[in-house]
Amino acid sequence: MAFIEIVKKTNIDFIGLRKKAFILSFVLVGLGLLAFVMVLLGRANESVDFTGGTALQIRFSAQVPIHDVRTALLQGGIGDVQIQEVTGTRDFLIKTKLADTAQEKTTDKVSKILSASFKDKKFEILSANMVGASVGKELKKDAVIAIVLAMLCIVAYIWWRFTFIFGIAATIATFHDVLAMLGLFYVLNLEMNILFITALLTVAGYSLTDTVVVFDRIRENMGKMKSRDEFGSVINRSINEVLSRTLITSLTVLLVLAALLALGGEVLFEFSLALFIGVLVGTYSSIFVASPLVYIWRKRAA
Repeated sequence: MAFIEIVKKTNIDFIGLRKKAFILSFVLVGLGLLAFVMVLLGRANESVDFTGGTALQIRFSAQVPIHDVRTALLQGGIGDVQIQEVTGTRDFLIKTKLADTAQEKTTDKVSKILSASFKDKKFEILSANMVGASVGKELKKDAVIAIVLAMLCIVAYIWWRFTFIFGIAATIATFHDVLAMLGLFYVLNLEMNILFITALLTVAGYSLTDTVVVFDRIRENMGKMKSRDEFGSVINRSINEVLSRTLITSLTVLLVLAALLALGGEVLFEFSLALFIGVLVGTYSSIFVASPLVYIWRKRAA
């Protein structure tokens, strides 16, 4: 059975479009660098995992809508709060950046607010944990280290699989994807948490896989390259040959993520959105960033 094609044979000059694509990439990377600086300065929308605060688990005696719990806490003066409903139970996980003060503990304040709002429904606090600012900083540092180590592994793998030039191009493209996601999340003022870091690393792996497919075809066509062939035309032909496969793979993933965005609820929304943005950016970078970088490097080295 023939492979399903949503795009018939194309002849797009991707290398010719590289300058326009690089303008978009510079904007995305610029936003990402700005967001990275803001994260280091503590001025981004970071979760309790990174900033420190209080994490509670409570259990109601009867079922309570998560929206009512959120509304009660917001009206009670706890504006920066993250609430997760434990599926199949009457439990809620509540995280807030609010820390204990000399006058009042955060646990007591939450308890007073919920008691006043749900007088007919009893509840108990199953656990209460303080997340110190130092712990948050350590998590933030570990997240950065994890991303950098992942990039170094990408260089090593692509260098071994192809050549050093291909490895550098793939790494720059992957950094491009990570920074683009970071920048867009910062501009949209979406919360950056542990799940967001997971999404960053997931997209890095996805983008690398997509890039390897394109690089494989470029290497294959380089072996067939005649002396009169221009390297740019070889790259264009290679991308056009795998374009249908790339689009089908990306669209399949995007359909699943769109379903999660629509039906996954509030807890999974930002994680799904991060992956959705990342897949779009990763698909774009494997075509318009990684391959043109190889072309530019080889052209200058010639």
